Amino acid sequence: MSSKIIEVNRLSKKYTTVSALDTVSFSIRQGEVVSLLGPNGAGKTTILSIILGLLTPTAGSVRLLGMDPRNQLVKQRIGVMLQETGLMDRLTVRELLKLFRSYYTKPLLLDDMIRITGLTTKELQNKVEYLSGGQKRRVNFALAVAGNPEVLILDEPTNGLDAISRASFWQGVTQLANQGKTIIFTTHYLHEADDIANRIILFNKGRVIANGSSDEIKEKLSKQYVSFKINNDTGIPQLKHPAIIGIEQRYDRIYIETKDTDSIVSYITQHQTNTYDIQIDKGKMEDVFHTLVKERSK
Repeated sequence: MSSKIIEVNRLSKKYTTVSALDTVSFSIRQGEVVSLLGPNGAGKTTILSIILGLLTPTAGSVRLLGMDPRNQLVKQRIGVMLQETGLMDRLTVRELLKLFRSYYTKPLLLDDMIRITGLTTKELQNKVEYLSGGQKRRVNFALAVAGNPEVLILDEPTNGLDAISRASFWQGVTQLANQGKTIIFTTHYLHEADDIANRIILFNKGRVIANGSSDEIKEKLSKQYVSFKINNDTGIPQLKHPAIIGIEQRYDRIYIETKDTDSIVSYITQHQTNTYDIQIDKGKMEDVFHTLVKERSK
């Protein structure tokens, strides 16, 4: 993963008095699976629109595959799945897939499109107008991969899908990731970013506030605890360690808030021989979001 597929440099977008993006910079390398996360209105859709050349920034620059996103050569090398996409209702799904394959010089094999997206024989025979919302999302996914893209950009791709369909969708994405595709997606299902992305770029109020792995972001923006039980319930022990932020008892467990769980676990095992059932809570992405939403409402 050496070459930069996307380069965003000091990007800003303003609408009269509202700043949708404020001096945003980041890069995405070949083969990465990156999730853009943030509360509603954080700037995720705006940044995707600029990366795709659909929106002009107020300031700053974007390079996609080393080119201006509006360059026609870019379009042959990327696949896009947006939240709202019109389909040709009168065609069967198979006819539509064949049509979209014809737009590309090196399309993905039809059988591979079907396998990756999980479309059934019955769905392929149906006209698009008779498909359910979830089935149309799978068709949109198939169209996004039709050109065998190097880069796949997905905006809320599992919105409206049931749990089984979401799991099937991400299996397809994982197959593409294993082939070395670069994948960027937004989602409001936080566990999807946790499970699928190897890097998360977290937006709030038009700015990037965190950029790293899920564990790194939770470590930075949510509370972490080491908890344990004590034999004979002697109450809160007298513990002294520079990594301890706070300590409290909840029912039969002692909770230590810390930014260095490894050091605390080592300290407890060495100095508290009457402890058992030691657990580490690295924090949850939901906690991070709760904090961001509270900040946004201020």
